[in-house]
Amino acid sequence: MIEAGGGSITPHVQNFLLETCTGSNVERCRDSTYTTIIFKKIISEVELSSNVVIDELYEEFAQRMLSEAKFSFLDKTSHIYKEISFLSPTYDHIFPKRVSVVARLSCSSNMLEGDTGCSIWPSSLFLSEFVLSYPKIFSTKCCFELGSGVGLVGICLNHVGASKVILTDGDPCTLRNMKENMELNNLCIEQEDSRALKESKNKVECKYLSWEEVSESDLWGYQPDVVLGADIIYDPVCVPHLVRVLSMLLRRDGRQGGTNGTSVDEFVYETEAPVAYIATVVRNPETFDCFATAAADTGLSVLNITSSTAPSRFLPYMLSYDRSSVQLLRISLLS
Repeated sequence: MIEAGGGSITPHVQNFLLETCTGSNVERCRDSTYTTIIFKKIISEVELSSNVVIDELYEEFAQRMLSEAKFSFLDKTSHIYKEISFLSPTYDHIFPKRVSVVARLSCSSNMLEGDTGCSIWPSSLFLSEFVLSYPKIFSTKCCFELGSGVGLVGICLNHVGASKVILTDGDPCTLRNMKENMELNNLCIEQEDSRALKESKNKVECKYLSWEEVSESDLWGYQPDVVLGADIIYDPVCVPHLVRVLSMLLRRDGRQGGTNGTSVDEFVYETEAPVAYIATVVRNPETFDCFATAAADTGLSVLNITSSTAPSRFLPYMLSYDRSSVQLLRISLLS
């Protein structure tokens, strides 16, 4: 490069650097900030040497600066911080012990622009109430959530004493926001080779999980006791992948599902075999029917337990929260 420029950053060298950093074979989203710094350094060196900076380099640098400024602005303004306070009435017959949980969350301020993973949905609130209402289901259990979003359910699982909490999502931005929310709630994000974290009770694991790409070997080390999900039955294209992942998570060597309990308590607390609880709003009946059919074909039992195991009302002050639209499903392997 020095030989080509005769020891200076000539227009020819600038074109070479520009093409090298922005060519079709370069992933533009990777190391974008680093590339912008390189361009800034090149422009500064050329200007100091009184040489000519090519217009294309100026334009590329300006576009990158505008783009980074835009995303930085959106990152700060498109999210708001909320506190969700779960407060149980003293007269509650399901869970007489008074519960007080405050979850601090960074959420999207405009879900209409596609930032759905960083929004708080009614099904997530309902599933969180269910966790707090029936702590025996989750206490000392390994709990694995699909499509965890802001991580609200995970905070409640930690509160009731789950032995391990694994939160997953297939969107990198949502996963990053989820980790921030865990830190906001003084929960440690578990990492490998960390003795301090392994000894901490307030810990969660936040994992990237693509339903389309995950293999059984990727999930082999988890073998959860309870699988959870809120509003994850929404797209017919994703349904076959979701059912496949559920089937893999609910399989356990030498153990099969089944619902042998007769009373409500026996039915709810019988969790020796892996079981899944999914809270969902049926916005499209055809999509839900697609899920039910795919689940049956895969050997999964899907039972609607909304009325028999309705959770306590921990959010009476939240007038915008419509509990009546949410259904709770219990899913297990057919025996």
